[in-house]
Amino acid sequence: MPTSLSSLWNAIGQTLPPDAPDPIVSGVFLDSRKVQPGGIFVALTGGSVDGHKYVPDAIRRGAAAIVGTRPPVELPVSYAQVQDARRALAQLSAAFYAYPAHRLTVIGVTGTDGKTTTVNLLYHILRSAGIPAGMISTVNARIGGQALDTGFHVTTPEAPDVQRYLAMMVEAGLTHVVLEATSHGLEQQRVGECAFDVAVVTNITHEHLDYHKDYRHYRAAKGRLFSMLAETPPKAGGNPRAAVLNRDDASYGYLWEVTPQRARRLSYGFHPRAMYRALEVEHTPEGVAFTLKTARHRERVRAPLVGGYNISNMLAALTAACGGLGLPLPAAAASLADFPGIPGRMERIALGQAFTAIVDFAHTPNALRRALETARTLTDGRVIAVFGSAGLRDRQKRRMMAETAAELADLTILTAEDPRTESLADILAEMAVGAQSRGGAEGETFWRIPDRREAIRFGVAQARPGDVLIVCGKGHEQSMCFGETEYPWDDRTALRAALSEHLGLDGPSMPFLPT
Repeated sequence: MPTSLSSLWNAIGQTLPPDAPDPIVSGVFLDSRKVQPGGIFVALTGGSVDGHKYVPDAIRRGAAAIVGTRPPVELPVSYAQVQDARRALAQLSAAFYAYPAHRLTVIGVTGTDGKTTTVNLLYHILRSAGIPAGMISTVNARIGGQALDTGFHVTTPEAPDVQRYLAMMVEAGLTHVVLEATSHGLEQQRVGECAFDVAVVTNITHEHLDYHKDYRHYRAAKGRLFSMLAETPPKAGGNPRAAVLNRDDASYGYLWEVTPQRARRLSYGFHPRAMYRALEVEHTPEGVAFTLKTARHRERVRAPLVGGYNISNMLAALTAACGGLGLPLPAAAASLADFPGIPGRMERIALGQAFTAIVDFAHTPNALRRALETARTLTDGRVIAVFGSAGLRDRQKRRMMAETAAELADLTILTAEDPRTESLADILAEMAVGAQSRGGAEGETFWRIPDRREAIRFGVAQARPGDVLIVCGKGHEQSMCFGETEYPWDDRTALRAALSEHLGLDGPSMPFLPT
């Protein structure tokens, strides 16, 4: 539906002067290079970037209006000064697409680890129940049978993309959407105006403290998802308005408090007082099984997922689906038996080798601990871990992750993981200190191999029959950043290439990386 500039100005509390042009707007943009004629350019500021510098470029490309936080200056197009440009970006985007979230039941999932898995589990449960549902995760967006790549190294997509995906879902006749909400996405209003009906948390542990500065601010960013339940307007499909909290996690008390009173609070976990509680856990080579106990039901749940942490993810999804949305628990639980899994999450790469080879996304201390603990349950042999720690990100976790590997893995190979403009040698030196602090001996139990290709090859060469080799940190991601350049990279392709070389088989070529 065509949207006029005056109507979008109203959405951000502005009024277009009577004598100003009131064109039909072509879109909302935060990158001046992508501005199309008739678009609104929103000048964002943050870090080392000041979007106001790019206003002339946006106008040259045909911008019909500019939104920024600086006082107005003389421009050949309309200008609106706002207090919070990111909030305005979300408001404009939602208004441009006619507020699609108001016509959907929106389930938001946040947390440090397990978000993407929980989003996919919940999406699978909804689809299995015959509910026309969509999904937006950091891996992709799913709209009906269509999968859309959300890009390299993204957290939550930016607000114009989120609202565009939601509008496509409404157009496709979907009624529900599961949306992954990262701390950056919440803090930066990327999921503003999403009218959440159900908020879900997996856990809140150590991550992104380079951006949020400390755990308290990081937790507060996650808490925004729950406080936003108060902002959701009445919808034709009703207002479930529920908070799904992890009773086992340290965030439980805080999130209970920030959840608005009119929202129902639901809890899950292993804790005796959890409303959706896991009992009688069984680990098998095919996956996990447990009994789900609620006040009214006891259901045996089976899924082709490994690791105790995935039980928590399944509990979160089932609590949201059944407690939050009212789906029948027996059918929802049964649907997980044929869950197809997620690329790059504990994904096995098998080319006939005599050991288990796995790629996982674990890139935080907590996630690495869980991945290595799971790997240990899969073998009576050794666990060999290959991973790195990103440059220009939370430095504390470098040492913490190396400490974790020294404690839980038999052999550890420290390597590159998006060093960006930092010195890779310095990053690895910090990690080596962590490994040594937990008794690691360089050249015996851990190695520094900067080239990730050679690190994976070395891990393959060390593996004996019955061992588990686990390559962590990249998972599904399709690039690695050196300097300011993203190089195409896939850990799964690299591991297949190394295994093929080792076994003398035809296989993919090892991807290129700068050395």
